[in-house]
Amino acid sequence: MDELYEKMAQELIKGNEADVRKLTQEALDKGATAREVLDQGLLAGMDVVGKRFKAGDMFIPEVLLCARTMHGAMDILKPLLSEADAAGSGKVIIGTVEGDLHDIGKNLVGMMLEGAGFKVVDLGVNIKPQEFVDAVKEHKPDIVGMSALLTTTMPKMEETITALKEAGIRDQVKIMAGGAPVTQDFIDKIGADAYGANAASASENAKALVA
Repeated sequence: MDELYEKMAQELIKGNEADVRKLTQEALDKGATAREVLDQGLLAGMDVVGKRFKAGDMFIPEVLLCARTMHGAMDILKPLLSEADAAGSGKVIIGTVEGDLHDIGKNLVGMMLEGAGFKVVDLGVNIKPQEFVDAVKEHKPDIVGMSALLTTTMPKMEETITALKEAGIRDQVKIMAGGAPVTQDFIDKIGADAYGANAASASENAKALVA
């Protein structure tokens, strides 16, 4: 089975959706659980994609192709994952902060989180601090994920955390933030709980936050 998972990861990295779907079904037919296929095949492949993207060896169009490929396989796995009540799952709300209209990174993170068994509520882009507060009250998530792709919009992350504190609900959620200009030092400075350096690490950190 390891060989099959390795092939699945390789085909995902190449963006071959038809092959990945076929291998996903083959693994299930051979008795693998949806969780095993996800962790050992699909997420293993996306982890490589995330690392290559971060290193500058892959570019956004290629990453999006890989993401679409994973989505195709997830169509097969999702019904089985919900039945299995995927371990470590929880609810995450994600959004790009006010003044920022970038959504590719956020969308990739959302897809990886869904793949890890989380229920994801995507608020979209240009989300004001108060909108994050309202969403936390409405959806009662385990994690709030914020994205910023511009240095000029990064301060909105701190404003959002302040708004959550003022609303008396900061302690009810874990906060994860990421985006190209965001660093671990910045995360520490604004008082967030975790740093999503890329889509793969965001998924891993989210799992750790709810463990």
